[in-house]
Amino acid sequence: MFTSPKSINRHIHKVKKINVLHTRQKPLVFCVSKYGARLWTGGTSHARVVDLRSDTVTKPGPAMRQAMAEAEVGDDVMGEDPTVNDLQQTAADLFGMEAAIFVPSGTMSNLIAVMVHCRERGDEMIVGDLSHLHIYEQGGSAQLAGVHSTTVTTLPDGTFDLKQLEAKIRHGYPDPHYPRSRLICVENTHNIQGGRVLPLPFLQEVRALADQYGVSLHMDGARVMNAAVAQEVPPSTILQHTHTVSVCLSKGLGCPVGTVLAGPRDFISKALRCRKALGGGMRQAGILAAAGRFSLENMIGRLVEDHRNAKTFALALLDCKPPLFAVDVSAVETNILRFALQDSTMTPQEFCTRMSEVGEDEEAALGQGVQVLMYPHFGNSVRAVWHLGISSEDTRLAIQKMRFVASRYFTGIRH
Repeated sequence: MFTSPKSINRHIHKVKKINVLHTRQKPLVFCVSKYGARLWTGGTSHARVVDLRSDTVTKPGPAMRQAMAEAEVGDDVMGEDPTVNDLQQTAADLFGMEAAIFVPSGTMSNLIAVMVHCRERGDEMIVGDLSHLHIYEQGGSAQLAGVHSTTVTTLPDGTFDLKQLEAKIRHGYPDPHYPRSRLICVENTHNIQGGRVLPLPFLQEVRALADQYGVSLHMDGARVMNAAVAQEVPPSTILQHTHTVSVCLSKGLGCPVGTVLAGPRDFISKALRCRKALGGGMRQAGILAAAGRFSLENMIGRLVEDHRNAKTFALALLDCKPPLFAVDVSAVETNILRFALQDSTMTPQEFCTRMSEVGEDEEAALGQGVQVLMYPHFGNSVRAVWHLGISSEDTRLAIQKMRFVASRYFTGIRH
């Protein structure tokens, strides 16, 4: 189902993005691609929107907003925001790390980690060829940090071949012809591979390799809480095998902003300097940190609901009549679902467009109009992501809409 980085880059130029604009009247949903734009106003007044584009679309609920409104604040650049300090200590304890730092985004957090681990321009890091850090972060490690990347093949479960990984570690330093291997990066859960959870024995073996050759191991753990819930272990059990980790608070945990970077105390003191250089120093950031602290205390346990809903939808895809979809249910481990269309006459773009529109006779068939927002993705696939804004009832409606689209589409083909 999934393809090489080159085919990914080619597909990015064709992918159709579905967006939502909010007006004073009602949401305006539109779809943009190289083929043009289509705009509709939510179908009918009874349309229900089920937004499965990403777990980044979550909104803080009343309790989180109250925590933000009541947050005690200070100047965080001076180290004087008590709520930020409390969040950082809470995160460090939860992750089993010595210290942590609050930063605006996951992309900045990963870049800071690279800058600290790779101390000299021209150092090299080893990353998966389908990793978020390699594909989606604008090459910031090279662009801003002067760090060279070399890649290993990302396997379907998000892991690497350990022999290939070992072969990528350079041994010629200080030979002036080559960069110096400084860092190995892993991603857990793995986004492009559909939310796959890295096995603990794999992480243990990668750490052993890193220690053997004197390089560091950083985890892009944007969704590591999903991994911990799926494996039924505390996050520290996973992170004991890494030197540092970046954990997003603004995905499944539901915060409006923020990521925590954690690691040894000396690492975090250097990360503080890098954060300032990148413009990530915030002042009265406790208003945002309060949301992060709330999420770590209250939002981790509910991630199992997202996993369950994603699996429910995956099973419904397999049961669909006619059989339009292909999905490996055993690979649906967390909240991200990738599935393929088996009938080449319907493209992922067309399927996503049909799912996001209210079709003729839909209200009569389903009882209401339903707009399900998804992204067409690599190859012949579609991505859907569950989060705290999607209930089991939303999932049921999305299944009904999927069956409606499939039945109407094949009826049209037969006629």
